[in-house]
Amino acid sequence: MAHSDSPHSPTAHWRARLPAFALCGLLVAHGVWRASLDATPVRVREIPDPPPQSWLSLAALGDEVALSRILMLWLQAFDTQAGARLGLRDLDYARVEAWLRRCLELAPEAQYPLLAASRFYAEVPDSARARRMLDFVSTAFAEDPARRWPWLAHAVFVARHRLKDPALALVYARQLAREKSANIPNWARQMEIFVLEDIGELTAARILLGGLLDSGQITDPHEARFLAERLAGLEAKEQERHEP
Repeated sequence: MAHSDSPHSPTAHWRARLPAFALCGLLVAHGVWRASLDATPVRVREIPDPPPQSWLSLAALGDEVALSRILMLWLQAFDTQAGARLGLRDLDYARVEAWLRRCLELAPEAQYPLLAASRFYAEVPDSARARRMLDFVSTAFAEDPARRWPWLAHAVFVARHRLKDPALALVYARQLAREKSANIPNWARQMEIFVLEDIGELTAARILLGGLLDSGQITDPHEARFLAERLAGLEAKEQERHEP
């Protein structure tokens, strides 16, 4: 009679197969656990209010620029949470703006907060949210025009071509045109003229362009020739408009 522990005994047979059964059991248990996770609704966290600026300055330990960058990375990653992908229109833009302001206050020379506002958050398919971001850029520009003009110039583009709001585009273009900082290039100052032309305000565009050429501010001969050609084109369009 075979011993119960011999290789041919029933006990030995089941003992040899135990690892395989255990592995199958673990796989089944893992599948059930994953299914339960998938069936559990994900709780999406809302963006919290930012802490006071004084607290952030202390937390920066003397490196406000580094902390500003870290907070910007955190903010831009907030729309991706475990198990969920939020749309920008689902974010609380009042809090988004507050965080952008905090990051800008930590590092006033930083461009990242305004880049994100004008090129990322402002291009959300939600007019109210986009306008909020563009107004934030406009306010920030007024505080430091020499460094922040590129983002207001982009705001002109977003307002005109994304929001289809020429009146708002004209507000921002005029804000650029009236700023005296020498760092703002001529093409940015001339956006007012081109917005006026684009929306059919030919007389106003012609008067502004003619005044700019007569002022002597345009010293580059190629730029002066280009603007003179635009002026001639405006005059021709005006004449066509008034012809019977």
